[in-house]
Amino acid sequence: MIDRDIHLARALLVESNPLLRSVAAAQLRDVGVGQVAQAARVKDARLLLERESFDIVVCNRELDDNDVAGQDLLDELRREQLLPPGTVFIMVTSQATYHQVVEAAEAALDGFLVRPYTAVLLGERIAEARARKRELAEILRALDVGQVQLALVHAVKRFQEQRPYAVWSGRLAAELLLQLGRPDDARVLFEKLAAPKRATWARLGVARAQIAAGDGAAARRTLAGVLQDEPGSADAHDLLGRLLVEQCDFDGALVEYRAAAELTPGCLLRTQHAGALAFWQGAADEALALLERAVGLGVQSKLFDALTLLLIGLLRLDRGHAAGVASVRDQLVRYRERFPESRRLQRLETAARVLAALAGGAHETALQGLAGLSAQVDDDDFDLESASVLLALWARVPAAHLDVLRHAELLERVGQRLCVSKAVAEALIAAAGRGEAAVAAIRRCQAQVSALSEQALERALRGDPAGGVALLLEAGERRRNTKLLELALPLARRHQAALDDAEALIGRATGALQRWGQVSHHIAGIQRSGRAPGALQLRGRAAGAAAAPVAAAA
Repeated sequence: MIDRDIHLARALLVESNPLLRSVAAAQLRDVGVGQVAQAARVKDARLLLERESFDIVVCNRELDDNDVAGQDLLDELRREQLLPPGTVFIMVTSQATYHQVVEAAEAALDGFLVRPYTAVLLGERIAEARARKRELAEILRALDVGQVQLALVHAVKRFQEQRPYAVWSGRLAAELLLQLGRPDDARVLFEKLAAPKRATWARLGVARAQIAAGDGAAARRTLAGVLQDEPGSADAHDLLGRLLVEQCDFDGALVEYRAAAELTPGCLLRTQHAGALAFWQGAADEALALLERAVGLGVQSKLFDALTLLLIGLLRLDRGHAAGVASVRDQLVRYRERFPESRRLQRLETAARVLAALAGGAHETALQGLAGLSAQVDDDDFDLESASVLLALWARVPAAHLDVLRHAELLERVGQRLCVSKAVAEALIAAAGRGEAAVAAIRRCQAQVSALSEQALERALRGDPAGGVALLLEAGERRRNTKLLELALPLARRHQAALDDAEALIGRATGALQRWGQVSHHIAGIQRSGRAPGALQLRGRAAGAAAAPVAAAA
């Protein structure tokens, strides 16, 4: 098979053995590849793939003394959409077990080679993969320019007509349907893809669609079936962890996150997710080990989140390690310099300075910083992460220096704004150290929000929809509580004919949600640098750590 443009291609070779790396680089040049970059470690490969564009990636599965590091890298790149659809990814391994072959197929690899292999065989695999990319060019071009709807149309058509690469097209179409907020259509398509061979990736797609549609019970059954057949599926453990967070089973979620991180030790996001949730659950030793491992996996990566550094600082403060806290402060200062306009990172840097002041016994300085952070509770972008960090800092102020009244007022303001679900309320309680005052205040706010919601719906049922909408809008705007505002909007639309000023009420609710409804309520807080706010949130307000999720520069 002739590939006339191979000399224009840029390749990345990921291989930790210097001798094998030299041989493989020569083989790539022998088959005509124009440029060959090299990486010896997963973290180096990840950074290169984040920063540069490559036409071909040849990656050893066994890297960094880990026999699945290459697979972990591929999975993470695909999951976080850091690998362009047009890039050819060839996996190399020293041995091919049945499990590895299945795993490679489910990862939608472009090629799989068992060492030793010849330059001729490598060239054939690359040529075949590039020919496949050319066959799918209309879909890939549409994705490259952001025409998602057009890519979806082409992918669905190819799948329905069962043309070459129909399964690949169907899988892509289902993923695009999820992105476009059409979970029911995505579920139907994933179910069709899963039917022939019960492929794990397709069944996980079904579960993701069920979660997106709000059917947590069905998703849990689907995931239980996957894990019964494939107990080593890291994706299934990860997804189940996110679902359990939504269902307020934080202990169970930590078990699943821990399993996912252990199965994919080279995955930066999963390590951070498990570490963050371990922190909020009070598993301090485990949290510190996981979060410090995440730092080692790559502070420069787009997948790294600055919150990881702050959580490490909190853990070091609890251990009385003042020098370690100061080091975290310095790291966060340098990290923020990369994103000077980021309000989020400004908050985290201020929080780190408060930590350093507490560690050094400068309590007045710490309280001044806390006062500044507390004044931001009513800001439009004040989210669950901001609240969690703030409450965690207040929980570490020595009793002799704690302003009890100011602390109580803060708990009330935070609770009134952010108690939008039981899961979020429990997350706030965990962040506040589960102190008696915090538990009472947050649960009281949660009960008040629930009571207001019920009162408004009862008014509507009794023939007073205007009163119900007015109650929700007034309380929602005063508290900046998105749950109340999200209830007001559909209630106003449903009873539009009975409302004298329906359009004004709908506009008022819409405007309030546009102002305050964009904040992130994802639990555990891990976010990705350089993406829009909430980019890795799970579906729904109480979404877990994922995904989590993530905008260090937002």
